Amino acid sequence: MATSGTYVTEVPLKGSAEKHYKRWKTENHLFPDAIGHHIQGVTVHEGEWDSHGSIKIWNYTCDGKAEVFKERREIDDENNAVTFRGLEGHVMEALKVYDVIFQFIQKSPDDIICKITMIWEKRTDDSPEPINYMKFVKSLVADMDHHVLKAT
Repeated sequence: MATSGTYVTEVPLKGSAEKHYKRWKTENHLFPDAIGHHIQGVTVHEGEWDSHGSIKIWNYTCDGKAEVFKERREIDDENNAVTFRGLEGHVMEALKVYDVIFQFIQKSPDDIICKITMIWEKRTDDSPEPINYMKFVKSLVADMDHHVLKAT
């Protein structure tokens, strides 16, 4: 069995957890205009923008390289959480499992965090750990913070 692991980090945010959750749940089509240096395109392959089980294809830049990611969306309204379950794409060449959970938590009226949990399993022991993808995802959340605030 190849190496597996879980990374967890928290990103402090401004505004409301509900608005951040809405952006990540239903408004991914706005990402290229908001953070085009990271995300160049997002399309719905199957389902709707906000439907549980929908499949989306992301065109993005990680570590200066253009990449593609196909994911199945899982929505947890009760916990303000969205899971991107990796199906295909560059990251899936090295990983057998790649799930990223974004949970938006309102700790107090002025204190919000996005708890990011990345669950991964390498295809082989020679495959690199996905630490670069964790850094990428963390920067996505941080950079989107300003755009969620602007929209309010």
